Amino acid sequence: IYNNYWTYNGQVPGPMLRVREGDTVEITLHNDKTSLHEHNIDLHSVTGPGGGATLTKVKPGQSKSFSWKALQPGLYIYHCATSNVSVHNSHGQYGLILVEPKEGLPKVDKEFYVVQGELYTQGGIGKKGLVLFDPQSLLDGNPTYVTFNGKIGGASPMKVKKGETVRIYVGNGGVNLISSFHVIGEIFDTVYPEAAMGKNSAIFKNVQTTAVLPGGATIVEFKTDVPGKYLLVDHALSRMNKGAWASLEVEGSPSPD
Repeated sequence: IYNNYWTYNGQVPGPMLRVREGDTVEITLHNDKTSLHEHNIDLHSVTGPGGGATLTKVKPGQSKSFSWKALQPGLYIYHCATSNVSVHNSHGQYGLILVEPKEGLPKVDKEFYVVQGELYTQGGIGKKGLVLFDPQSLLDGNPTYVTFNGKIGGASPMKVKKGETVRIYVGNGGVNLISSFHVIGEIFDTVYPEAAMGKNSAIFKNVQTTAVLPGGATIVEFKTDVPGKYLLVDHALSRMNKGAWASLEVEGSPSPD
């Protein structure tokens, strides 16, 4: 099954950006000359009209730059905000930017980057070859496929060793569904709900499933105690049938106790 994605840097999701609270950041957006459409970028971490979108409208072959100050820590979605925004986003134009607090985040052994997305295609599930966009399914909020990192079944398996601590940065590129993010066979030791962090932000402990809103994010952390294969899912489980799963492999000696 092949889909025509519109991308940042040729990947879905776009590259994970990482800055520190208080940083001044400069972003240049270039629209490839072979592009068919105008694009821009709206970063939810940017304070100001359009989150940068009003300053980065680029026609094919154009480049534009702007600078901004990272005022508040958190994990934020960025996406194309060119009209029709939902069409651009459902074609893969989304990613995450982390604004770490000034003191940084606690150390973990492994970090991963996972963003849920939706594909609206003609011909139904399983139609082979190049699939065409279905605008009516988008308006109805009924995606043909729900993906992690732009693929059915996610990307290559994430691999860790038993006893390691894991942090997953989770986003929802949308455009319609609320994700119920869950790792089958694990309990999240720590969750940053809605990816909030910093002074007076809530931190949740011992969580089974956490909500990730369209255009939102979360951060989950856990220690791996038992080796084996674990599935990351949207626990609205019919979405597994549409492709919303990915795997985490924990290597190590058995833990019969």
